Amino acid sequence: MEDPLLVSNEEAYKKYADELVRFATGLVGPNDAADVVAEAFVRVLGSGSWPDVERPRSYLYRTVVNEVRMRHRSTMRRRAREMRAADREAMEDRSVRPEVLENLGVLSARQRAVVVLTYWEDLAPREVADRIGISEGSVRRHLARARAKLREVLDV
Repeated sequence: MEDPLLVSNEEAYKKYADELVRFATGLVGPNDAADVVAEAFVRVLGSGSWPDVERPRSYLYRTVVNEVRMRHRSTMRRRAREMRAADREAMEDRSVRPEVLENLGVLSARQRAVVVLTYWEDLAPREVADRIGISEGSVRRHLARARAKLREVLDV
């Protein structure tokens, strides 16, 4: 005999998963949407409160939003840890000007990656392109834009 709770969980997933994935796609993009929805369902269906939920659709939407928030916070914490680690390493190198390091935050993630790989890792544009999976021309373009933005910020 089937567990009635299992059937209702399966039915809930079949009924709401597609629309929740579409919703999550607008929040986190197509690559992560299905994962966010799956995590939301695991969290909801594993909780003791799920059988008592009066408006399951709304509850699931709120849970998806909360999963997105948790994922975003986790990503921001990881980035902050990585930036602190990079700052410590760069500060150990006496040739790095602290004001340049402090202002890397004004650059886009791609521009920061190109700057770090070019100047701290001492890679040629071809090597940077290979490392981050973009064309050599894109590396040169991002590097030029990063330099221009840093000159502007640093008044050099």
